[in-house]
Amino acid sequence: MTEIDSDKLLARYDRQMRFAPIGTDGQNKLRNASVLIVGLGALGSTSAETLARAGVGFLRIVDRDFLELNNLQRQSLYTEADVASGLPKAIAAADRLRQINSSIIIEPIVADVSSANITSLCDSIQLIVDGTDNFETRFLINDVAIARGLPWVYGGCLGCDGQTMTIVPGQSACLRCLMPEGPPNASELPTCDTAGVLAPIINVIASIQSLEALKILSGNPTAICDKLQVFSLWDNRVRQIGVGQLRASSNCLACIQKDFEWLDGRRGSQPVVLCGRNAVQLRFPGSDEFDLPGIAERLRGLFPVQLNRFLLKFSVESFELTLFPDGRAIISGTQDPVVARRLYAQYFGN
Repeated sequence: MTEIDSDKLLARYDRQMRFAPIGTDGQNKLRNASVLIVGLGALGSTSAETLARAGVGFLRIVDRDFLELNNLQRQSLYTEADVASGLPKAIAAADRLRQINSSIIIEPIVADVSSANITSLCDSIQLIVDGTDNFETRFLINDVAIARGLPWVYGGCLGCDGQTMTIVPGQSACLRCLMPEGPPNASELPTCDTAGVLAPIINVIASIQSLEALKILSGNPTAICDKLQVFSLWDNRVRQIGVGQLRASSNCLACIQKDFEWLDGRRGSQPVVLCGRNAVQLRFPGSDEFDLPGIAERLRGLFPVQLNRFLLKFSVESFELTLFPDGRAIISGTQDPVVARRLYAQYFGN
């Protein structure tokens, strides 16, 4: 990336550069910045749009999923046409972001983020934004961020509540300082399916995540918030919880002991029940590239099949099966991994 030298670009970011802490120098830093956004659901897609409009020069956007109609209630980047297209979220998001700002680089990747690929996804990246919906992936992000010395911004929402925390390796507490083993009895906790989620809390948390990213990327790291910020919008409550002493007192496995069990692949499950989806994702590390057109041809005698270069999709009984080229599949209509694996084996082989 080069420095801002055109009247057109200067005009585009004029109001942003008039804010003294940004200025022309900060805007040039943003133009030369690179961000990885993991997950392009509600939080991730909102953050991606905000950072694209702010002129962050390179956005690598990664998501494993495809769009559904119920996404549109809170995922403002997408439209009904995107749902009808059958495209994965990463591709639909990239198309829209390029329409919003054609002067930046968008790199969409359709993949499940795992210990096998997260290190390469962080190549040439300065900062990570969390747009995920599960703590397994967040712990993985936390590990790689500490290992690579990358700041990252955690965020999560449920119902009308949300929280966010900015993590700077070597300086701040990390996610595992705060939650060494994740929420207890996670399978019994409320999810988007049971508790729902309202769009305003998404916009609040994603806006704060984006702002924290802009502070760091524009050269203003001392302006970031060093607290866990918690919002309960329905109850009109906002809290900031000090976490500064956690790193010193916790002997954290990740940021103190440098034991990266999630990044090393010693922790992590294969089947994942997707939040708010009544669906199970199955992934098989090391799988060969699947011949989607060949599989589609075989199945067309049995079911109507939707096929594009990113995925294959069809319905059987009360289930919807979506297969990706890397062999990963999302089985909708069940939260039982046993049922999901049976359907996978039945139609795609073992």
